[in-house]
Amino acid sequence: MFEVAPFIPFFIAAALGLFLRGWARSLLFIAVPVLGLVNLWLLGSGNSSAESGLYFGHYGILDFNLVLFKADKLSLLFGYLFHVAALIAVIYALHVRDTLQQVASLLYAGSALGAVFAGDLLTLFIFWELLALTSVFLVWARRNDRAYAAGLRYFTLHILSGLLLLGGIIFYSQVHSSLAFGFIGLEGSPLDNPAGWLIFLAFGIKCGFPFFHGWLTDAYPESTPTGTIFLSAFTTKVAIYAMARAFPGTELLVYIGATMACFPIFYAVIENDLRRVLAYSLINQLGFMVVGIGIGTSLAINGAVAHAFNDVIFKGLLFMSMGAVLHVTGKINGSELGGLYKKMPKTTVLCIIGAASISAFPLFSGFVSKSMVMSAAIKNGYDSVWLILLFASAGVFHHAGIKIPYFAFFAHDAKLPAREPPVNMLVAMSIAAALCLTVGIYPQALYSLLPFEMAYTPYDVTHVLTQLQLLFFSALAFVWLNLRHLYPPELPSVNLDVDWIYRRLLPDAVRGLANRLFALDQRLRAGAIRGIERLVGGVADHHRADGIMARNWLTGSMVAGVVLLLGIYLVLGSL
Repeated sequence: MFEVAPFIPFFIAAALGLFLRGWARSLLFIAVPVLGLVNLWLLGSGNSSAESGLYFGHYGILDFNLVLFKADKLSLLFGYLFHVAALIAVIYALHVRDTLQQVASLLYAGSALGAVFAGDLLTLFIFWELLALTSVFLVWARRNDRAYAAGLRYFTLHILSGLLLLGGIIFYSQVHSSLAFGFIGLEGSPLDNPAGWLIFLAFGIKCGFPFFHGWLTDAYPESTPTGTIFLSAFTTKVAIYAMARAFPGTELLVYIGATMACFPIFYAVIENDLRRVLAYSLINQLGFMVVGIGIGTSLAINGAVAHAFNDVIFKGLLFMSMGAVLHVTGKINGSELGGLYKKMPKTTVLCIIGAASISAFPLFSGFVSKSMVMSAAIKNGYDSVWLILLFASAGVFHHAGIKIPYFAFFAHDAKLPAREPPVNMLVAMSIAAALCLTVGIYPQALYSLLPFEMAYTPYDVTHVLTQLQLLFFSALAFVWLNLRHLYPPELPSVNLDVDWIYRRLLPDAVRGLANRLFALDQRLRAGAIRGIERLVGGVADHHRADGIMARNWLTGSMVAGVVLLLGIYLVLGSL
């Protein structure tokens, strides 16, 4: 069998993309994920060792044996997902004529594949850094001041993640004499297990842990309409994959994930920028995955991985629909949109399919994966966490299931000039919508790819009725709040959460400290100048006509002075 690591075709195509133009570049960029998916499928299904692990691409650095490609069912699922996501995103971006953005997109997708199939921590670190380096160009590709500033903040946090990962790898190699990428765990305190905690924190930054999630809501909405589709698919899902491989069953993740599922709801409800609403929604969905990894049972891990798969598709569909709105109207704030369903009916329907999927309506993809995590929570005694996830499910229906389509396509008619987006955008959204429905109606196709064998049926009467009741009462609450004018209105504003620390607090603190230092410097300089002036003035005074240095001295007095000095010298010399 001809073995090719999945990232290689993407990197080669990116290099060729620098020289190709027009249809030749488009054809190449479409062919890469298609042929790559076929290659990966043959590697996975055509090798009997795929269940336990398929390895190739061994190389050595120092005394460590490193592996460029390691595949098992967990990595294969993410590999399939990333090829599908890359294909959809490439089709969506076919109308773009920006070499920087297109080349960076393929390098970014290839880096994600390299990270997922890395067999050791050092190879993972290399692709981890490449993810940060290639993705930041998708933010800067919008080429305005806000994008440059957001991209710089994004890049800084991801470099921090890389440094933490590198530090953890160094500690890990000293303790284990190996860099194999497998279970790491958090046993012991940070002082006892610095490798585990540093790597955990590095993964957590890219997972969007609370207090480290600001890069996501800051940078994603500032990217181009097509760049956001790539960004939403890869970085966070690579982190979820890494967390599932290294820290399954880590109970701390259950509570971190529950927090992630809840707190973004409040910010999403008051946010006016609809792409930023989706960024908060992305953190909310990551919370479900993190909870599943923290529970660590077969059902929970399968649920986390299945939800990651579905989230890439339905969240990508929602980002694509909002990207289409931004592309056509030039606006993305809910306060400036409305009434677009008349001019963009196809985009409206596709957006509603994405909204129904993320809200976990029966027969849509979110229903068949989110329920696995929630079932695992209740089966393993996390009743309070189950209630939190239930609340989070209602919240995501409010902000992503209702708010996004309502304020973009319905609500008041903003009378914006609009039309359907280019055909390639509609095709990409249609593929994503078809996948949402296919997985929702026939979940066994996804279940067969999950890491663990299981017998799970999402469509039982209790589960369906519970979910329908939840959705019904959530919709009722939205309608009632709107009619009573209690729902937060869409107002032009900038909402900051934890990013207030480094966007307001730290700059203000640095500015205040710099002002004080400048003032102190000015005072010191002024004091030094005054001192020098006094010294010069004093010396000048002695040299004036009436100064002490200008007087006439008697010869006898001078001789007496010299004798006195000689006497002192003799006395001192005799001691």
